[in-house]
Amino acid sequence: MSLPTAPSFRLDGKRALITGAGRGIGQASAAALAASGAHVTLAARTKDEIETLAAALRARGEKADAMVLDVTDLAGMRAQIAATEPFDVLINNAGTNRPAPFLEVKVEDFDYVMGLNVRAAYFVAQAVAQRLVAAKRPGSIVNVSSQMGHVGSPRRTVYCASKHAMEGFTKAMAIELAPHGVRVNSIGPTFLDTPMTKPFFENQAFKADVLSRIKLGRLGTLEEVAAGIVFLASDAAALMTGTALVMDGGWTAE
Repeated sequence: MSLPTAPSFRLDGKRALITGAGRGIGQASAAALAASGAHVTLAARTKDEIETLAAALRARGEKADAMVLDVTDLAGMRAQIAATEPFDVLINNAGTNRPAPFLEVKVEDFDYVMGLNVRAAYFVAQAVAQRLVAAKRPGSIVNVSSQMGHVGSPRRTVYCASKHAMEGFTKAMAIELAPHGVRVNSIGPTFLDTPMTKPFFENQAFKADVLSRIKLGRLGTLEEVAAGIVFLASDAAALMTGTALVMDGGWTAE
């Protein structure tokens, strides 16, 4: 009897670029991708963070290097990506948020968030895809979105707009790149339990409201999101493109 075999979650021989790799989801996904066999390139503006992470990954026998990169400098970003071997995987993670009530949003904050979350993310994906298409290589682009790309939330009109835009260009990119064997998906985490979010959850009313909306009753973890990213990057997700993997504990289910 011939039994079916499951597709591999391994990424041996794959080159992966992770933007915003110095901390948070970027750092966790870089570690998970490297543990799955990928050669990871850690990209961020903060040199010390990514070099420290790269050294730690190499110390445990994995392949990692650092790329000091400002994704908002489109000309510089394009030049750096053009100067490297094509990346098989892009984790398009660099992003930001500046929460504020809608009636008080400042133009400079709107421009800053949209400039990083939409403009920079869009053109990083384009630069990586151009190299793959020119080399006639398949690949996987994972745009790190948010549950806020599917719903609205107080004080997050700009962030929600940016992530809804990312969900839109994820689908459109997937349609155009599918004939080239390049898959494009998004991942949408809920609120995560991290050192960066800890100060927000010291506000007990805010924490109670968040937990009441997450049906599983707890915050997500970086490791859980990193596992989803490895899945989307790997052949285990070979039939997935143009879709959103929402890791929200049930927030958007109602």
